[in-house]
Order: sequence, then structure tokens, then C-alpha cells
Amino acid sequence: MYDDDDLAEIREGREEWESETLEPVLDRFGERKDRFATVSNMDVDRLYTPEDVADLDYDEDLGFPGEEPYTRGPYPTMYRGRTWTMRQFAGFGTAEETNERFHYLIDEGQTGLSTAFDMPSLMGKDSDDPLSDGEVGKEGVAVDTLRDMEILFDGIDLSEISTSFTINPSAPVIFAMYVALADQRGVPRDEISGTMQNDMLKEFIAQKEWVIPPEPSLDLVTDTVEFATEETPRIHPISISGYHIREAGSTAVQELAFTLADGFAYVEDAMDRGLDIDEFAPRLSFFFNSHNSIFEEIAKFRAARRIYARVMDEWYDAEKPESKRLKFHTQTAGQSLTAQQPLNNVVRVTIQALAGVMGGTQSLHTNSFDEALALPSERAVRVALRTQQIIAEESGAADIVDPMGGSYAIEALTDQVEQQAMAYIDEIREMGEGSVRDGVLEGIDQGFFLREIQEASYEYQERVEADEEIVVGVNKYTIEEDTEPEILKVDEETQERQLDRLEQVKSERDDEAVAAALEDLEAAIDAGENVMPSIVEAVKEYATMGEIMKVFEAEYGAYSEQIGLA
Repeated sequence: MYDDDDLAEIREGREEWESETLEPVLDRFGERKDRFATVSNMDVDRLYTPEDVADLDYDEDLGFPGEEPYTRGPYPTMYRGRTWTMRQFAGFGTAEETNERFHYLIDEGQTGLSTAFDMPSLMGKDSDDPLSDGEVGKEGVAVDTLRDMEILFDGIDLSEISTSFTINPSAPVIFAMYVALADQRGVPRDEISGTMQNDMLKEFIAQKEWVIPPEPSLDLVTDTVEFATEETPRIHPISISGYHIREAGSTAVQELAFTLADGFAYVEDAMDRGLDIDEFAPRLSFFFNSHNSIFEEIAKFRAARRIYARVMDEWYDAEKPESKRLKFHTQTAGQSLTAQQPLNNVVRVTIQALAGVMGGTQSLHTNSFDEALALPSERAVRVALRTQQIIAEESGAADIVDPMGGSYAIEALTDQVEQQAMAYIDEIREMGEGSVRDGVLEGIDQGFFLREIQEASYEYQERVEADEEIVVGVNKYTIEEDTEPEILKVDEETQERQLDRLEQVKSERDDEAVAAALEDLEAAIDAGENVMPSIVEAVKEYATMGEIMKVFEAEYGAYSEQIGLA
């Protein structure tokens, strides 16, 4: 972007600035610390100039918004056309309680729903399973059967609102319930919209929620991709999630690299199934974390789009622009929230949300300030939503497409993140002997991802304990008085109410029809057929989440992690 004479002049000017302007100030006052780095421990230079982006090719590396390589944004008008979807994560107790919270959020101006499930539902267990005792409705809503889904979306038009479901091992069952609910209400399948998280590879890498082993889990994910492509074209069947990788302690680069590797693994698996990349790839979506180092996060989001566009083109021969356009949801960093002085979290979340917006996110969840203590209260949820609305309506951040584009610092950091992430992706591909999918599965089996994240997490904690990494209110600017706000508590009677409903559903349903539907599901698995149609029919007969997942467990066996850590 600059010729050699310009760069030589800038270099000469910088050297003069350093000797005549900078050094006297450093000699007299010094700087706050010897080393400046991001929260991921990436060094940050004092000053960036055109020298740092001398090799940047505007057309190849940046381009214009809505055009490859999408570094500057996936759409030409971005938020000048419409703002990102404000999608606050919500779910607790029974379906009735969460339905009430959904309506509250919609009334407050939320533009999309995001559903949190309790641990039994996440693990594919029914509320009456002995292992569910004490966990029903505690960290999300309990969903056992289609009856719960009917109540959860009571009064909500499925054709009008987009809904995200944060669930993984049992995601195909929740997907089937949503499809069955649409069928029941007479809403055409091609009109329902939303996203299934359904990212099993990251579960084995970071979050550790699973039922069956990795390879059959991957097959089941590909079943949902195939089904969604044919039946529900407005549903994103996977939200390939770096969020939980980051929450487990990874760096920003690791989050990006491992997430994109998972995405490419899903692409390869679907293509091996015989699916046309330009038919299914436009329905893939991503989910990233936004942490405290604002410029590192913006660079990460921009690098993500550039890497994805190039790899989808060069490795997988995608042709449609939609197949190469990475779209993503962002959630602010839960790991960064502190129980100490929780109102400080409002500031953290605002910075993180601003990074997501300036990085070009398509939807956004802002964490509530009390989430380090409990499920968020209505007051805290409202503040979190208002944070997004103030950024959208008052800050001006939504008025300029890629406002940070052209910044020497941002462009240099974007290049740095891209190079380091691609080094990881290439290493994973080599582990699979040319296949990213096989490399990811090998990495899971050998504990590669776990060790990388574990080391990064340990190093971060060491920096915090040595006061090299400041956490306001925790290792600096602490106070003695209690600052804990009033928090939401899930009624202990929630479990009894849920068990009563489950018992009622079981007493009213046709047990023979349920048994026949489960046998059909087993036959589909044995025949190697796509299992989604059979799951849809099973949930329509009010087969439970646990009954359906037990069919898969009986076929493939339960999975337990067997990794010797280095």
C-alpha cells in the first residue's frame, strides 16, 4: 500500500521521533510496565505505522464490505441497513417461567430469542432420571417432551422470530421438537428460522458434554445439516462455537484456530456424505467469545472472515459468495465476570460488546452483571439489553462500516492473528494427513486441544496471581464491604412441577406408538439412514428426550474421556 520511498521516509521520521521526542520522556517518566500485552498474552507494540502493514494488499487482504475476503464485513451496508440481532440468552425453571422471560425480553426490544437448557436436558436425560435430581431447571429450562416445547413458545409466532438453541449432545432432539411444533401449528418448515448450537467437536475439545463417542456424534451432526438443507433452509443446523473453547481458558488465537478447524471438519464430513458445498455451507454459522482486549478481539473477528473465505475457496472449491461468507454470533466473556464488585461487569460487558460490534458481528448476547453469582435477574437482563441498545442507538458505532479498517494497529494485529491461527489449522490438517476432520478427531483422541488450552489457562492464572494481569476488584482496587446484589433463585418446587408434567405426559400418550417410533429410529440407525425424520416422528408421539438418546447410547455406547495429559 506504500512504495519504498514512502516507507523509507516514514522509517526515518520514526527514528527521529524516537530519539528526539520519545526517549527524553521515557528517560524522565518511563512507562507503566516493562511489557504490554493482550489478555491472550500477545505482545502489543507502542506504536504502529505504515511499516507494519507494508505488505498489505488492499484488494486481496481487505477488499470492500460484502465482497471477498470479507475482512471488512460480510454485508455492504452492515448496521446502516439494520443492526445486529440482539439475542439475550434466557432459560430457567420450567417452560412456563422461561416463556414469561421470553415475552419480557421481546417487550423490552429484543429481536431474537436464545434458549438456555438445564443440565439434564443438555446431557440428554429426563427430569425423572436419578442423575437429574437437584439439577432440574437450575441453569436453564427443563425440556423433556414436545409438551414442554409447546408451553415454551406459547404466544410466540415461530414464523416471525428467530430462535437460538444452546444445546449439543441432544440438539437433534430439540431440533426435531421445534420442527414438530411448527408442523403442529401449521407453520411451513421453510418459514421457521434460528440456530442450533449442535457443535459436538467443541464439546470433546472444551465443554465436555457428550453422550456417544466423537465419530457417531459427528455423523449425527451431519444428519442435521442434511435435514436442514432439505427441510428447514432458514435454520442454521450448527453454530460452530469458539465461545466455550475460550471460556475453557484458550487464547484468542486458539479460539479462532480450533473453531475454524471444527468448521472445516464439518464441511469435509458433509462433502463426504455427498452434499453439495454450495447447498449446505450458506447455512453454517459461528459463535465467538468477545473478551477484554478490544483490539485483539476486533482483529480476531476480521481474521476469521478472511481465513474462512480463502479456505472455503481454495481447499473446498466453494463457488457461491454465501458459502464463503462467515457469519457469527458473539457473546461477551462469561469467564471475565467477577463475583467481587459485580457492577464492574457492566463496564466489562460494554467494552466486549463494542468489540463485537466493531468486529462486525451478526448477533450479540451481552452477559448480565450478576451472572458470576446466579442466573440473571430481570433487572440485570434489562441492563444487559440496554447496553446493546445504547451502543446501537447512541454511540455511533453502528453508523460506519468497519470503522477500524485501515488502522495500522488493527490491520497489523489482524495479520498476526491470521498467521498464528493458520499455523494451528495447518498443524491440525497435518495430524489428519491432509484431512482437517481426521486431524480434529486425532487431536481429540490424543489430547492435543486439551493440553494447548490447559497450558494457556495455566499461564493466564499465573499472570493474575503475579499481578501481571490486573482484574479490577479482584487483585487490585479491592474493597471489603459486601457488594452482592439481589439474585434470582430457582424455586426448589420447580423439580416437582416438572416431574408432575412429565408423569402426566407419559400417562396420556400412546405407549405402543412411542415404542414403534423408537424402533423405527433404531432401524434408521442400523440402516445408516438420516435419523432426523425418525426423531421428528418420535417426538410427535411424545417420546422423551431421555428415551430417544438412550437409543443412540445403546447403539454406540457411552463415551468417557481417556486422555493422559502431558
